[in-house]
Amino acid sequence: TLLAATPAGELLTSDRMAGSVNTNPVVIRRILGQLKRAGLVEVRAAVGGTHLRRAAADITLLDVYRAVEVVATDLFSFHDKPNPKCPVGRNIQAALDDTLHRAQTALEQQLASVSVAQVVAGLGELTA
Repeated sequence: TLLAATPAGELLTSDRMAGSVNTNPVVIRRILGQLKRAGLVEVRAAVGGTHLRRAAADITLLDVYRAVEVVATDLFSFHDKPNPKCPVGRNIQAALDDTLHRAQTALEQQLASVSVAQVVAGLGELTA
């Protein structure tokens, strides 16, 4: 969102982005790598900065979510090896699968309906 709110042609460093969200620049660089692989940002290491590759209006929150999620299809994850002797442990995933699938679908539909530009506009209203 900070990238989208930055004037065209201006590059943002990971240090500046990290300061905005109060985290380590290494965390930001890891996320930027994911966004770059998804084609959402361009990182210019030599000049030290990043910018969006597409207009903010053309990037949805779902695009960002899918870029940074390790497993985009699982809103929740379950323990890989529950106790096979426990009736709850061995059946909880099957009991919740349909509900969690519907929740994942609803989340993705909502994220797909909001662009990064809309988020920036909302921030503008809040900071005015």
